Amino acid sequence: MKAFIVTIVFVALNVLSFFADAQCAMCRTQIVNNVSQGDTTLASGLNTGILYLFFTPYVAIGVVAFLWFRNAKVNERKKTFSGHHTV
Repeated sequence: MKAFIVTIVFVALNVLSFFADAQCAMCRTQIVNNVSQGDTTLASGLNTGILYLFFTPYVAIGVVAFLWFRNAKVNERKKTFSGHHTV
């Protein structure tokens, strides 16, 4: 049952991604219009937003990995410490 639900979600996300493709053309049109009129602030803001969206998942994965590693080290120390004091 879980595999079926995962498959349905995967297919739905892939189908919905086709609709998101139209936004890129709209953004590009706005950038071209603004740059041709001499306004580059929108283009630099859009580039900053793209970089923000690009790095956010990597930062989140890094934080989770760090916390996981730290928690594993603490648990290892607790096991080692408690093992030496048994009489």
